[in-house]
Amino acid sequence: MRRRNFKRLTESGVGCMLFFLYLFLPLYRSADNTYDLVILHGRVMDPESGLDAVSNVGIRNGKIAVISGNELRGKEVIDAQGLVVAPGFIDLHQHGQDEVNYGAKAADGVTTALELEVGVSDMDEWYAAREGKARINYGASIGHIPVRMAVMHDPGTFLPSGDGGRRVATPAEIEEIKSRIERGLERGALAVGAGPTYTPAATNWEILEVFRVAARYHAPVHVHIRGSVPSGEGNILGFEEVMAAAAVTGAPLQIVHIQSTGGPDVVRELQIISEARARGMDVTAECYPYTMGMTYIESARYDHLEDEPDDYYEKLLWPATGEHLTRESFLKYRKQGGLVIAPNNTQEMVDAAVLSPLTMIASDGQLFGDKGHPRTSGTYARILGNYVREKKALTLMEALRKMTLMPAQRLEARAPMFKNKGRMRAGADADITVFDPQRINDQATYEKPLQYSEGIPFVLVNGVSVVKNGRLVEGVHPGRAARAPIRP
Repeated sequence: MRRRNFKRLTESGVGCMLFFLYLFLPLYRSADNTYDLVILHGRVMDPESGLDAVSNVGIRNGKIAVISGNELRGKEVIDAQGLVVAPGFIDLHQHGQDEVNYGAKAADGVTTALELEVGVSDMDEWYAAREGKARINYGASIGHIPVRMAVMHDPGTFLPSGDGGRRVATPAEIEEIKSRIERGLERGALAVGAGPTYTPAATNWEILEVFRVAARYHAPVHVHIRGSVPSGEGNILGFEEVMAAAAVTGAPLQIVHIQSTGGPDVVRELQIISEARARGMDVTAECYPYTMGMTYIESARYDHLEDEPDDYYEKLLWPATGEHLTRESFLKYRKQGGLVIAPNNTQEMVDAAVLSPLTMIASDGQLFGDKGHPRTSGTYARILGNYVREKKALTLMEALRKMTLMPAQRLEARAPMFKNKGRMRAGADADITVFDPQRINDQATYEKPLQYSEGIPFVLVNGVSVVKNGRLVEGVHPGRAARAPIRP
């Protein structure tokens, strides 16, 4: 009797369980297969694998969970039909690191913006100031320039205006500079930044010592090479200085904005880089697609230029007022300090750098409010609109490789987190730019540099929309620190 009752109860319990599963398992499965966000029907392009196909992308917990030809369900849906779905652009050379600049970068498709040329002097302080407050991902190098300024008590705010640029360092000061750079690398600096053109008093030996520190940590050195003296075509002494330092120490080397520093020798310098790479050197370069550059007028770069011909000053633009300079205003603003825009190469030089398979795209961007250089807001749309669509000088995949995969690969040995950036694949960070290849275009000008690019309707940072329907999303700060592993 007891056995019969137990059997009846067991059968009843199993029946109830089966009935429960029949009712609710479909709902469970549905919930399990619903992604935080899906991008449907877009042309998904991945420079690493060569994927170029209409597919659907499922995103969960800030990561790409799946790329599939099957229909996907999401709590949020983006219809990307007719649009390209690409990895978010990675800018290795972005000086402006505040809300205004991050907004301009996001509107141009950039999901990670890094200050790697000048760099910073205190890694922990710099990263802490941006935690939870950034629209896009952020990161920095430990910079020889700001460290030298700190050691030599230079009064400049961003670039040296006193001893940091103009006085030869003592042996004790060089040791202190090296110690601070090493500390920065231990605290997660992505690279070492250097700019001998802004620290002309730094000897070749001091620069070599900086490379030695970087080499011990396998950190790339991102360098604005010093101007060659004597100047002129065929004199590449500044370029040779850093190539030699990289060869001697084994430190990875990144030549920044090679189209401007290379000038008439840009093709030759690219040839040398190619030859060096064929012999095993780890050297790469970057460029931006503008003939005009911008820097600080009080810096050592403009020393001894008080007696140039009048037409030299007329080519200089003062973005704060929009005026072209005269000798008198040049001298006045030298004392005052501030940003100046100046011609630094020809369109042919720019084209040679942009089209080279060796170069990445990086903006060298910086805005102060609505003043600055249009490269901050328009670099990436300019490449895709001008060089890809209009000139047909680059294929779309080639351009994307320069903006995404190559920058990630430059940093991933030092900072393994970059193995999950610059790619469209399952497991990668959901930093994604969705753009219309027929409409994308830069709008920023030298007179109005804070004009957002067109044709980029959606940008995601760690799976969160920061641009939606072509407009910046207010009040979101999903950007995370891009940082190398920290040592105690």
